[in-house]
Amino acid sequence: MMSTQTKQLYYQALLEKNSEYEGLFYVGVKTTGIFCRPTCPARKPKFENCEFFATAKEALLASFRPCQRCTPLSPPNQVSPLIQTLVTEIEKNPEKRWRDADFRELGIDESTARRQFKKRFGMTFVEYARSRRMGLAMKHIRNGDAIIDAQLSAGYESSSGFRDAFSRFMGAAPTRANPLILKAAWLDTKLGPMLAIADDEGLYLLEFVDRRGLENEVKRLRQRLKAAIVPGLTNITSMIENELKDYFNGLSFQFNTPLHFLGSDFQKQVWHELLAIPVGTTLSYSDIARKINRPTAYRAVANANGANQLAIVIPCHRVITATNELGGYGGGVSRKKWLLEHEKTFTKLLIY
Repeated sequence: MMSTQTKQLYYQALLEKNSEYEGLFYVGVKTTGIFCRPTCPARKPKFENCEFFATAKEALLASFRPCQRCTPLSPPNQVSPLIQTLVTEIEKNPEKRWRDADFRELGIDESTARRQFKKRFGMTFVEYARSRRMGLAMKHIRNGDAIIDAQLSAGYESSSGFRDAFSRFMGAAPTRANPLILKAAWLDTKLGPMLAIADDEGLYLLEFVDRRGLENEVKRLRQRLKAAIVPGLTNITSMIENELKDYFNGLSFQFNTPLHFLGSDFQKQVWHELLAIPVGTTLSYSDIARKINRPTAYRAVANANGANQLAIVIPCHRVITATNELGGYGGGVSRKKWLLEHEKTFTKLLIY
């Protein structure tokens, strides 16, 4: 999480329009719902109305839309007509799910759009659209139980459009009487925002907001438990939030938050084995398979590893390939590398 000192440094750079900070941060303005680059010529907001982000993607996931004056999604003094066209189209309907036909109607080659977006700011156009859509839905979570009103409908023709987008993500409440109620909360971390879903007894899901397939994970959770998922906090949410802060600050790698394991017996067996991997060490999929007395089931172990819905807490990031390569990770390989280096660094300090 960004320190107050860093935020103040960035705010001063924003006031001075200091070009040396280009690419180092973006600023979201709470009163307008837009995000800008440090050199934006627009009138400067008050410090308390600013949120600072390391990447444009983080700003999008926090529900901010790109400023039309400083165009933060294009390099300074270089505005791509293709990118600007697509960004404009998204802002007309942020909840839209893009198809091949949509690109053809605009006379744009989809692969070209993918390459240009990826080269400019590290994500494809589809990832950008998903981040924008997700950010709008997640803002409701971040605001707790507040009613969605007009100021949250930016980019929508009506506030009902936002409600519809959020409902598609979280899912409508089941029709049966007295359903299980789970609460979803937004948690900020050093590696980006995470979604936590819990009740008063335990944690069901903890994932990075930009994880591919997160919407489907939430849908499966809701359907499996026949539960309603609504924005809000629980004592479990507060507990995992505090433990994550200690983890990222290197103060403690111990998690005591009660967990709900939703999976097959085999998956649960694998997840319990993951919990036994010491901090600062790694095991291969084959190692795990041998530990559960299923030495030939390393592929099934890999699948169970990928099905883990409790990121960091159940440390699937500590599992690598037999050739000592990182392998995949739902939150992204760069995050996996950071987590492993973070744990190794602090465990060495503890030893010495």
